[in-house]
Amino acid sequence: MVATGPSPDRPHGADSEVGTLRTVMLHRPGPELKRLTPRNNDKLLFDGIPWVSRAQEEHDAFAQALRDRDVEVLYLTELLTETLALEEARERAIEGVTNTLHLGDTLADYLRTALHDHSPAELALFLTAGVRNDEVRGGFGLVTSLMASDDFLIDPLPNLLFTRDSSVWIRDRVAVTSLAMPARRRETQLTELIYTLHPRFAGTGTIHGWQHEYVEGGDVLLMSPGVVAVGVGERTTPAGVERFARHLFADGLAHTVLAVPITQERATMHLDTVCTMVDVDKIVMYPNVADSLQAYAVTAGEGFHAPRGNGDGDERGDRAPGELLVAGAEPFLVAAAKAMEIDTLHQIDTGLDPVTAEREQWDDGNNTLALAPRVAVAYERNDETNDRLEAAGIEVVRIAGSELGSGRGGPRCMSCPISRAPLPLGG
Repeated sequence: MVATGPSPDRPHGADSEVGTLRTVMLHRPGPELKRLTPRNNDKLLFDGIPWVSRAQEEHDAFAQALRDRDVEVLYLTELLTETLALEEARERAIEGVTNTLHLGDTLADYLRTALHDHSPAELALFLTAGVRNDEVRGGFGLVTSLMASDDFLIDPLPNLLFTRDSSVWIRDRVAVTSLAMPARRRETQLTELIYTLHPRFAGTGTIHGWQHEYVEGGDVLLMSPGVVAVGVGERTTPAGVERFARHLFADGLAHTVLAVPITQERATMHLDTVCTMVDVDKIVMYPNVADSLQAYAVTAGEGFHAPRGNGDGDERGDRAPGELLVAGAEPFLVAAAKAMEIDTLHQIDTGLDPVTAEREQWDDGNNTLALAPRVAVAYERNDETNDRLEAAGIEVVRIAGSELGSGRGGPRCMSCPISRAPLPLGG
């Protein structure tokens, strides 16, 4: 049954990383992971070939751990299938996946017709698991002749597992993000379809958009109501943060954006791979970067002009000089505490042993999902990090992740909070 809107006790939106989690969107690992091979896993951004059935078992246990805490779990594929029952959604999805230069006219025309002939569930499968050259029954021509039989005409999307990256809820709006890596760019097109056409999200305001400068959800941390930190590194660009900040200020969603440069490498691809909030004034952080992490506080200047439009079109308009004020770099913990108007943002690190810290950071020890203040989900294998969290008064809900982690992501990466309880005034 298709839900037609949020329930009164679970309104859509979030103003922090730690407010009690009410509703979350996950993606259960599916056939798209079975498309990974040693030949394509690097291109598709996986460090290994996961054991799919075990990954599904681990993910099911993760989802159940959330339900056990009264969290409503929505699945991206189910929402997508329900959305594709609408003709407008089908047209947009098929055009998006066939309007590409590598297919050629003959094959693209065939695929457009063939995809229209399938049910919403079958279309959702093709859009997420992809289509190989040897799986089509027409459109034969030069393109199909020169491609290997097992080459993909439509690439699979194994990174759908990480629903945090393609959208971020900030108060009552959802930011549809723009993903930097070619293997992931179609993910946000599908997410946008869900938020704009599924009855559950009717009337939801959207900002940013997949066609704009790169901003990925794993780089966005809601530090406190009105304060948003955004990592700038391998996936999110300075230009992306600039436009994102304009959207937030124009819609009254934030008063301060902290731009946080991070090392541009695989181990620290997103800000949430080095730090995540676990309480209103506590953050778990990779100690090897704690002393060097800086932040630039961005605020709206007196001459700030709101962007034109709603994020879907040309928003350049007329710009007043100094519309964004950028403060000088400060240590991240200092800049964040100032913006959050608290005395200290307490750091929980992953231990003094640099080797252990590096191992557990690589295994997503810092990538926790807060279920409420002082309650967080974490991978069970990161013993040192979990022990230190518990010593700091954080309840740790441990889950298995040996196979889920092969795509470089932890509990936070695998979850998009759609509804969190607002924090009480004063934190």
